Amino acid sequence: MQVRGRRFDDGTSVSVAIGEGVITDITPVTGDANDPWLAPGFVDLQVNGYGGQEFNDLDLTTDQVVRVSLAMDADGVTSYLPTATTHSFEMLSSTMKILAAACEESPEVARRVPGFHLEGPYISKQDGPRGAHPLDHCRPPDWDEFQRLQEAAGGRIRILTLSPEYDGSAEFIAKAVVKGVLVAIGHTAANSDQIRAAVDAGASMSTHLGNAAHGQIRRHPNYIWDQLADDRLVASLIVDGHHLPSSVVKSFVRGKTPERCVLVSDLVGMAGMPPGQYTNTSIGSIEILDDGKIVVAGQQQYLAGAGLPITYGVANIMRYTDCDLRTAIEMASIRPAELIRQTPTQLAVGSRADFVAFDLPDTGPATVRQTINQGELVFDASDTTD
Repeated sequence: MQVRGRRFDDGTSVSVAIGEGVITDITPVTGDANDPWLAPGFVDLQVNGYGGQEFNDLDLTTDQVVRVSLAMDADGVTSYLPTATTHSFEMLSSTMKILAAACEESPEVARRVPGFHLEGPYISKQDGPRGAHPLDHCRPPDWDEFQRLQEAAGGRIRILTLSPEYDGSAEFIAKAVVKGVLVAIGHTAANSDQIRAAVDAGASMSTHLGNAAHGQIRRHPNYIWDQLADDRLVASLIVDGHHLPSSVVKSFVRGKTPERCVLVSDLVGMAGMPPGQYTNTSIGSIEILDDGKIVVAGQQQYLAGAGLPITYGVANIMRYTDCDLRTAIEMASIRPAELIRQTPTQLAVGSRADFVAFDLPDTGPATVRQTINQGELVFDASDTTD
């Protein structure tokens, strides 16, 4: 198999040969104006579902997990973390079991899913920080419960998002980190001392920094400044044009530096569905607006997750911060893979052939032409068959 395009890192046109799932040769070729960009496939650390299917669903089946996983191909995502959000132990353990079963039974899921993200339930109960997570299920960290959830997941929980505002949080974080779990601070109303203690204990990421926060906070100190300032924390950012203003994104990236930022989509189960109201979700009634923004039904201020894929983040981060394509791809592909201890794809001979061919229009998201996963063409925009 041969794929032609412009390298994301230096802009040169190349022909990439693929065999047995790896890159076997890269040959320089004469450039063509129609050449797409070539880059490592996107690695999305936060996907709650897609196309009307949430992972938080007591009726979730392995076939539904397969369908969501295959849907990621159209957006150039070659690896992603299915994400379960705050809910009852019954719901979360059921979700973990079905996700684990899908990884074991389906090679298609197994090659796309290196682990799971548990976002909650150990988050703030306060309005604002808890976001759209159900209040009744927000609770303090419980090590025994987490161990049971990890067991249900077959040891696949790679990221745990929690708020360190509860007593005993630092001890909990230290235990989780020893077990190989990346602990992220998110949905939090923690004070400066609590955030510092969490990072000292091993927390190493901030989940969608700047979102899931009070509408008004003390100018300083506050939990956004504290996380922004700590160089031990990598910030995940939702740069879909709805979650953060461009000026905030620019300030965050300048403050953190691009090396400490990753892009996530935070897609919810209703992502990909037509505009309108939906009542059958695990977080209650939501509304999808005409521009793709997803909000709590009945108002347009409180977001209820994201409806736009990571291709928007790749294009927007370049527009908002003036960073180059190489930097954007590092935030969307290489660095997320490194965070979850996955060997990142490189456009180099011998690397696993997970990459995406795409265009970058003047407006709108990156437009995927082809997605290659382990050397197989899994999405081709020119294929008109349905």
